[in-house]
Formats: sequence, C-alpha cells, structure tokens
Amino acid sequence: MERPKLLPVHGVAMLDFIAREWSLVESFKARPGDLLIATYPKAGTTWIQEIVDLIQSGVDVEHCKRGPVYERIVFMEWTGLNVMTSRKGVEVLNDLPSPRTIKTHLPYQLVPPSFWDNDCKVIYIARNAKDNAVSNFHFGRMNKMEPEPGTWEEYLHRFMTGNVCFGPWYDHVTGWWNVREQHRILYLFYEDMKEDPMREVSRIADFLERPLSEQQLREVVKLSTFTMMRDNPMTNYTTLPTECLDHSVSPFMRKGEVGDWRNHFSAAQLEAFEQDYKEKMAGTDLRLRDSLP
Repeated sequence: MERPKLLPVHGVAMLDFIAREWSLVESFKARPGDLLIATYPKAGTTWIQEIVDLIQSGVDVEHCKRGPVYERIVFMEWTGLNVMTSRKGVEVLNDLPSPRTIKTHLPYQLVPPSFWDNDCKVIYIARNAKDNAVSNFHFGRMNKMEPEPGTWEEYLHRFMTGNVCFGPWYDHVTGWWNVREQHRILYLFYEDMKEDPMREVSRIADFLERPLSEQQLREVVKLSTFTMMRDNPMTNYTTLPTECLDHSVSPFMRKGEVGDWRNHFSAAQLEAFEQDYKEKMAGTDLRLRDSLP
C-alpha cells in the first residue's frame, strides 16, 4: 500500500486521510461516562488500553480475548477504511453503547469539545522524549500506514521540529499537563509505570472507580507485562496484514524499555537534542525521567 503524507490540521501535522475528513472528528459527540485514553504515539498506548480493559472487565481474561485491542478500544480519529476496520473510527463509536472507552493521539487543543462539555474522564500517559522518539522511529519503519521515517538522523530532526504525525512531542505532553486540573484527567508517566506497576495500576483502578483486590491487582500487572503482551495476538498487532504492519522489519512491541535511547543517539545528536529540549521545555514544570535507578 502507498504510504500516506502529512497534512496540517490547525497547524498540527496529521495523516492525510485524517486531515481530509477532519470535520467528522471535530464534530464527534462524546457522551457522559465516556473514557478517553490519550497519548502521544508510542508512549504506552496499548499498555494502558489493556490495563483499562482488564480493570473494566473485572479482570476477566476471557472477556479481554474477545478481539484485538484496536477493536476493543476504538481509535477515534482513524478515518482509514482499509486497515483496522471497514468503517471510520467515529462511525464505529457512534454505534457503540455507553459507556465507551476511546483511544486518541490528538493534542489537547484538537480534542472534540464534547468531551469537556460532558465532563468525561481522560487517562493520559507521557513518555520521555528520547525513548519516545526512538520507539516512533522503529514504528515508522514497520508501519506502512505512516510516512517513511528515513534514517534515524533524518527522523530525529523531524521529531525535534515537530514535523511528525500528531505534531510536536513537546506541545503534546505540555498541552495535556497544563489542563490536567481543569478536567478529570489522570496524568501518568511511562517511567513510573515501569518502576512500580502495582502502584500505577492501583491509581488507574481508583480513577476508574473500579478498585481491585490485591489478587486482582497482581493479575492485571502480570497480564500487562511487556512479555505477556508481546506474545498475545490480542495486543501485539500481529492480526493486521503485513502490508500494513511489517513485523519482519521491527515488531510492534519492540523493547518497551526505559533508556533504549542510549543505543541510538550519537554524542553530537544527544548534545543538540538536550539543548533543544531545554529551550522548548523552559516554560513548564513538567519533568520526565529518561532513566530509572
């Protein structure tokens, strides 16, 4: 399949097929009780989706096998018809009963206002910029539903300038951070999830008002480990055809580590990136860790 191009939507780079039908997304009608899972791409989206589905099901493992994660939790702005569904995301969501759990990669300013009008809950997860860039680069290599990433050096430049799908990482993470107290938003960090998954899964369950027993909590953590999800066809995206995602180039679930950026950044790239990062993040109190003890 021919890879899509990027087109701007209110100044944010977007896949061309999403941009061309933006009015469908913008006018989407959220309902009271909807839950939105919002992330920058490759920041732990699938991880959070599986955790949420397990919690909502009462940790019913068989229930979570009812379909691939992209069918269980629909990607709202996806308007491509030839990959994950024969219908557009908003069309599928419109036919689902309430309450719905919805996935998005949109920056805060592009989220349909109906979510705020209906006081919907949001779970947002942020991942440090270096690892997020590396993960997105490898995802772009195997994902034929996005533009070619080019070399690592070429991609890193585009990541730093924000000329990547869903716009600048910097604007995305700070945009959601700045409004976290204005709405019912649980703002999570990928690194915290890796460091203490029991603590963070418990926070998610409490936010969803679905408290877990100690046994259920341990079960959710076990079932949502990287190894379990990598080997689970309901979460590893191997159910999509190779002409969409080519796992022989790079698996969808590649490493899931904190600090893999060290295997990619040259000394010169690291110096330039950190200077650029310092300038772009100067006006925020948001702090992310790029390593764990």
